This record gives sequence, C-alpha cells and structure tokens, in this order.
Amino acid sequence: MFIQFDDEAANVTEGDADSTYVPVTYDRCDHVHGPFYHGTKATLEVGDLLAPGQGSNYHEGRVSNNVYFSAQIETAVWGAELAVALDGGSDRGHIYVVEPTGPFEDDPNVTNKRFPGNITESYRTRDPLRIVGEVETWEGHAPDVLQRMLDNITALRQQGLDVIED
Repeated sequence: MFIQFDDEAANVTEGDADSTYVPVTYDRCDHVHGPFYHGTKATLEVGDLLAPGQGSNYHEGRVSNNVYFSAQIETAVWGAELAVALDGGSDRGHIYVVEPTGPFEDDPNVTNKRFPGNITESYRTRDPLRIVGEVETWEGHAPDVLQRMLDNITALRQQGLDVIED
C-alpha cells in the first residue's frame, strides 16, 4: 500500500512515534495481532482471498508482488479512497477485515520513513489475505483533504519519487 502522509491530511505527529519499536519481519510477526484491514476499490466477499500477483491499486499496469494491510482502520480508509480516486472512480471503495494466511513484515514504503518505526501499523505479505468481514460504516476524508493527498502524489510522480518498494 503506498501512502505519502501529510501532517495535516493524516493527522500524524512526531509524538505518535513509538521509541520502543521492534521491526516486524517474516520470521518475527507472531506478536502482531489484528484485527487487520485492507482498503481497496475491489468488491469482494467473505471467504475470498486477496493474493499477490494482481494489478496494483496505485500504478496502472503494475503487478504487485505483495498484498498490503494495516492494523489501523485509518490506513485502510486512505487505501480505499486513494485506490478509487487514482482509478478515476467515484464510488466509495471498500474496507475489509482480513486475516493473513502466512507470515508478514513491516511495509517498507512507510516504515522508518518520515517518522521512526511503523506508526501506521502497515504490513505486507507474499501470502494471501482472507476476507473475514467488511467494515460497512466508515468515515472518509473531507474532499479537500483527499485532494491534498492526491496533489501530493501527483507532485511525487512529477519528481519521479512515486516509488513503491514491492
């Protein structure tokens, strides 16, 4: 999942960073517990599997080697909204409650970037995620906040900095 956080848009402050952060790796992830969420434009059913090797929600024509998810619903909200907006869609997107079927690691696209640790509790896996539910009621961002995030992504793309470590 690619998210370029903007202090105003995501309401993230340096005080949220955990100084006792321990990296989550494929060999050391059993201590991290859900619920876990995945935000997307796709319409899925309980029992479906989200597997790597599918088209990226964020880069047309790119196949993703991982499936991304978070222990924070806010991160999944960004995922759903950005997936829809970047696809030119106007629907709301979906936030699913997911269960990893294998090991996972910190998402290197956001971990230790702007703030130390993994404050978005974002992870990725090469194994499928099982859909175990859908969050029916969730609050999206105000249109101007979403637009600022989209403008941020556009600026990164223009600078060649919209890179996903996948």
